[in-house]
Amino acid sequence: MISMKIQPTTCRAWLSRVYLRQELCFSSVPPQPVPPLVQTLQSYLKTLEPLLPPEELSHTRRMVQEFGRPGGLGARLQEGLEKRARLTKNWISPWWVQWAYLESRQPLPVHSNPAISLPRRDYNGWRSQLVFASKLIAAVLDFKAKINTGHLPVEYMRGNPLCMDLYPLLFSSCRIPGPKHDHIAHYGRSRRSPTHITVVRNYQFFQLEVYNSDGSRMTESQIHGQLLRIRSQSWKTDKEPMGILTSEHRHTWGQAYNRLLRDKLNKESVRLIETGLFSLCLDSPVMRISDEKYASRKAAQILHGGGTFSNSGNRWFDKTLQFVVGEDGSWGLLYEAATAEGPPIATLLHHVLDYCEKPDPKRAPLVPLPMPKKLYFHIDREIKRDIEHAKQNLDILINDLDVNVFNFKRFGKDLPKQHNLSPNSFIQVALQLAYYRVHNEVCPACDIASQRMFQAGRTEYIRSPTNQTLKFILAFDDPAVSREAKLQLFREAVDAYTAVTHQVLKGHAIDNHLLGLKLQAIEEGLSIPKVFMDTAYGLATHWKLRTGQVPANTDSVMCFGPLVPDGYAICYNPQADHVHFSITAFNCCEETHAETLALTLKDTLCQLQELLQPTV
Repeated sequence: MISMKIQPTTCRAWLSRVYLRQELCFSSVPPQPVPPLVQTLQSYLKTLEPLLPPEELSHTRRMVQEFGRPGGLGARLQEGLEKRARLTKNWISPWWVQWAYLESRQPLPVHSNPAISLPRRDYNGWRSQLVFASKLIAAVLDFKAKINTGHLPVEYMRGNPLCMDLYPLLFSSCRIPGPKHDHIAHYGRSRRSPTHITVVRNYQFFQLEVYNSDGSRMTESQIHGQLLRIRSQSWKTDKEPMGILTSEHRHTWGQAYNRLLRDKLNKESVRLIETGLFSLCLDSPVMRISDEKYASRKAAQILHGGGTFSNSGNRWFDKTLQFVVGEDGSWGLLYEAATAEGPPIATLLHHVLDYCEKPDPKRAPLVPLPMPKKLYFHIDREIKRDIEHAKQNLDILINDLDVNVFNFKRFGKDLPKQHNLSPNSFIQVALQLAYYRVHNEVCPACDIASQRMFQAGRTEYIRSPTNQTLKFILAFDDPAVSREAKLQLFREAVDAYTAVTHQVLKGHAIDNHLLGLKLQAIEEGLSIPKVFMDTAYGLATHWKLRTGQVPANTDSVMCFGPLVPDGYAICYNPQADHVHFSITAFNCCEETHAETLALTLKDTLCQLQELLQPTV
């Protein structure tokens, strides 16, 4: 979910291709800067200009100036942040993860966990499903081996190395529910690292050891044999969908989790799921509807399982990595966002796809393997009631989510590049224009950008609209404005967004800084500063457009739910001559409609192409 494509290291004049251990790369990645206070406050006021009427803006400007005056509260909090930056690896990331994810009480499916849907595999039926699943498991284990041995190439953006911190944390990690907030458990760094994955089929969980007794990775044929055994064991009548519990409101799940773990058998089964390297979900086929809607149905299937009568029981939403493989060739990945992020996940999936093109490199040793262990649960009346409530709530959430996935085929990122325009900025201006055409207003939008160019950096928001975007939008449908003037305003809007992006990639964005100032006040036992209680702050952070570019070397598309009830979430993956989009909205909001926005966006993109390349 970044605004620039990440490239692995390649041969350079000063560096032959080498593989650096992660510890070595950290020294070349600088610490994340604390932006200057005056700069952030000025940028914040600028982002409010397209959104607020003049009198409200004047009120907020006075409040911001009071907060930022020399020797005032803002200066005191800034000093605290700068001290924190000197004493910690990253001054904001732990706070940000805690605030953005672990403190949130909303259900993980739809609201938090992103899904990536990949092109359908060319098969249909359970036999081919298990063959592909075996290959996928072997590919992920191969990727993990590269991390363990330091043979994963350090990634670069714009010639600068990126922090590789997140990669080892992808495996054997899990989010653990709590009554007030959650925490993340990482089991991969223990003295005896886990050697199993969890396979779930027909709502039943199995522990599958994926390493031989001598420590070598199992071959594809060994894994395939074990998956066949799991399938034959998964027809039993014990079909309570335990995984549904993880889809609940976090407070509700936290209470149910404590009840569940009172039983020794349940505790052992839950721990095996939590400690596993990752999970594999073997899904039944997605109900086939029209080809046009299949992409949307497939993405929704990865995102939430399709409902309690479909595959939602085949998920453990707290698990960091869950690979989903359907009987119908659909497949993808669901991940828990407190630990994982889009770009490292895209790198992992690219490795999987590369690996899947190669033949099985090793023959299976002729040694008998132990039967995969089925995980049993003791379900009393209370737990049964918890499951029934979770089923009802998840189905309500799923029915409320409108998912629209489409491939825009008219052009891709090559078109903006030919006109010296940033493809991401081009799409962002198009999104604002399409939103305006549907809703007759511009809205606060956040585009998710990586901060991995800094030690332990996570993500940040690129805010829009800019003043230039608003000017362009107001002119675009005005017949009195000439084409040349519209083109000039469009270029200015795209370039203004690109300039904001550059600031963010230098570590000079505003949202993490504002969050840090607010949390620093809480840390010091002070009242929350008035600037954060202002209605303008609430309005400017009511993100009606949550967007994310996830550039990948494959025709994949990411999908997640809106941040606010009356908003949209839009993900896109620009390829050279086409762009994959996913748009989600909630049905309960009468104003938002994913299909309407999708149709308007397609039309808007075509008109922008016409603006750049008039056919007459």
